[in-house]
Amino acid sequence: MYVCICNAIRETDLRKAALTSGGDAEATYATLGKRPNCGQCLGKAGQIIDAERAQVSGLFSCEKVAL
Repeated sequence: MYVCICNAIRETDLRKAALTSGGDAEATYATLGKRPNCGQCLGKAGQIIDAERAQVSGLFSCEKVAL
């Protein structure tokens, strides 16, 4: 699915870029060599970026396990 029509940024590309960028949606777009044009996608892009980072950080969290 395209998240940003102006820049033809797909959700899969945005999710990958979210893991290499520490910033907001605009900073993540910059890692893809893009920048927002109309800005209508930034809200949804931010949600996708946050969700991807949360999912990955959950995979690497350590929890004590009772033996």
